[in-house]
Amino acid sequence: MEKLGLNLGYILVQLFNFLALFVVLRAWVYKPIMGLLEKRRNTIAQGLEDARIAEEARANAEKDAAKINVDAQTKATHIINEATERAEKVIVELKAKADQEIGKERESTLAEVEDERSRMLGDLRGQVAALAIAAAQKLVGEALDEKRQHALLAEFFSGVKAGKVVVIEGQSLTGASAEVVSALPLTVDEQAIVKKEILGKMGSQSTVAFRIDPTILGGLVVRVGDKVLDGSVAGKLEDLRQNLQ
Repeated sequence: MEKLGLNLGYILVQLFNFLALFVVLRAWVYKPIMGLLEKRRNTIAQGLEDARIAEEARANAEKDAAKINVDAQTKATHIINEATERAEKVIVELKAKADQEIGKERESTLAEVEDERSRMLGDLRGQVAALAIAAAQKLVGEALDEKRQHALLAEFFSGVKAGKVVVIEGQSLTGASAEVVSALPLTVDEQAIVKKEILGKMGSQSTVAFRIDPTILGGLVVRVGDKVLDGSVAGKLEDLRQNLQ
């Protein structure tokens, strides 16, 4: 070793110092550093795992939120549609009820108007009779039998002569209902006579309605289905006009 220029003792001392330094470094530096590195690696791994779990939780939360939002929108749409349908139904019901009330009110008003019109025309009938008798007396220059004149005027307006309805004499009537039109309102007795005569031909199960139309002037028009029996003064005047052409 001396020939090679090496000092064995020095080498052994250096080797011992190296081994001692290695042991010291391994014990006091390497192991703590490796422990710190391992701890840091575990901390990083745990952080990454926590980040992954947090990301999954966030993704799941977003999915749940999206689902909740869709469900809420669907439910809101359903509620709105139901509310709209209920509102439309209420509107239709209110409109129908209003139309019904308006219809009833209109019918009631028309009935009142018709009753007032009939009353006024009934009063007019008496005035016309009085004026007609007065005019006839003035025309002939002497007093007339007023009872007879009233009877003639009653026949003129009612179309009833000697207890018979002139326009239906000799006629056959079949149907479920009849309408009797007069120029002025018929009295209760006149209506009873007309109704009895018509039902006697049509049957007791049929119905008879009365209507006023001053344009026919006098007499009666009886309608049964498509059949029209015209015994009115206006009808007779029209026939006369046609015959004179």
